[in-house]
Amino acid sequence: MTADQKQLVKATVPVLKEHGVLLTSHFYNRMFTHNPELRHVFNMGNQVNGKQHTALAMAVLAYAEHIDNPAVLMPVVDSIGHKHTSLSIRAEHYAIVGKHLLASISEVLGDAATPALIEAWATAYNQLAGIMSGHEQSLYNKQLEKNGGWTGWKPFVVKQKVPESAEITSFYLYPADNGPVADFQPGQYISLRLFLPELNLLQPRQYSISCAPNGQYYRISVKREAGAVHPDGLISNRLHDHISEGEIVELSAPAGTFYLDHTNERPKVFISGGVGQTPLMAMLEALTVKQPHTAITWVHGCRNESVHAFKDQLATLADNHNNFNHHIFYDQPEVKAQYTGWVDLAAIKDEVLQENAEYYICGPTPFIKKHYGFLVENGINTASIHFEEFGPASLQLNN
Repeated sequence: MTADQKQLVKATVPVLKEHGVLLTSHFYNRMFTHNPELRHVFNMGNQVNGKQHTALAMAVLAYAEHIDNPAVLMPVVDSIGHKHTSLSIRAEHYAIVGKHLLASISEVLGDAATPALIEAWATAYNQLAGIMSGHEQSLYNKQLEKNGGWTGWKPFVVKQKVPESAEITSFYLYPADNGPVADFQPGQYISLRLFLPELNLLQPRQYSISCAPNGQYYRISVKREAGAVHPDGLISNRLHDHISEGEIVELSAPAGTFYLDHTNERPKVFISGGVGQTPLMAMLEALTVKQPHTAITWVHGCRNESVHAFKDQLATLADNHNNFNHHIFYDQPEVKAQYTGWVDLAAIKDEVLQENAEYYICGPTPFIKKHYGFLVENGINTASIHFEEFGPASLQLNN
C-alpha cells in the first residue's frame, strides 16, 4: 500500500467507530442476498443476535487502526483463522466477501466513498485476505499432518448419549470410517453440522471437546436451550431431541487457541459458569493424568445441583487427589450448597489468588469480564489469564 492509501484507510477510523456495526449489518444482508449459498456456511444464529456483525466491525476497525503494522494483529488473525478453518472457509470465499464489503462501504458512506478511498480499501482488504488465507492454509496443512487428520467435513457416529445433568447431555462421537481420531489440545473445539428443517439450511455450531485426548472419540457436552425458537439454540436442541445413538453427524477438525499449557507445572485455577466448564473439563482430565502433582483450584457456578454437570466426577477427583481443591456456587440452590449466590472470587480470595498460578476462565461474556477484572485488580499478570468467549469474539481484555 502507498502512504496516501494508508492515510485514507486510517481516516475512516472515526466513521468505523461510530457506524461500524451499521456497515457490517449492511454487508451481511447484501452478501446473503447475492450469495445465499453462504447461509449454509455461516452460523445464522449469530446473524440474528448481532454478535457476528459486532465481531466483524471490531475486526475491520482494528485493521484500519493498525494498517501501518498489521503484524501486531497476528494473535487475532490466529484466533479468527481457527474459527474459519473449523467452518471450512476457503481462499475463494475471500473474493466474495471482498466484493460485498467494498460495495457496502460505497453504499453506506455515499458521496464520502470517493474512488480513491474505495481503491485504498480494496488494496487494504486484498492485503488482509492474503494474510488470513495464507495463515488458514497453514492451519489446514497442520490438520492433514496429524494421524487421522482431515479438512472440511467428516462423518462421525453418535455411539453414546449420556445425560450429565437436567440440561446437559454428552455425545460420544466416533469416526464413521473406524479410522484413527486426530489428536487435539485440551480446551479446543470442533464444529458440528446438521440440516435444520426449520431454516431449510445446513448449519454449523462450535462445541468445546469436553474430554481429554484419548485416540478413540471426541466428546461434546451440550446444553439444552429452553424455549429456543431462534437459530441460536436450534442445533443444540436438535441434538437432544432428534439425534439418536447410531446416527451420523458431520464434524470439522479440532481447532481453537484456548487450551491448556502443558509446558509447565504451575498451579492451575479453572473458573467457569454454566456450560462454560466443558473445555475446562478436558483440561482437568488431561492434567490429572499427565501432571498429577500440579495444584488445581476449580471454581464453578450454576443454578443448582440438578443442572450441575460432572459433579460426581469432580467429587471423585476431590477424594483421590490431595492437590485438587474445588469451590461450587449455586445461585438458586435446592439443598444446602457449598456457596450460595453467583461466583464470587472475593469470597475465596485466599484460595484463588496464588503466586505463579495460571488462570483459565470460560463462561458468558459478563462472567469473563467480571472475574478477569477481579484478577487484574488483585495483581494477577494478564499474561497468566486465559479465557474463552463462546461465539464470535467481542472481548479484547488482553490488549
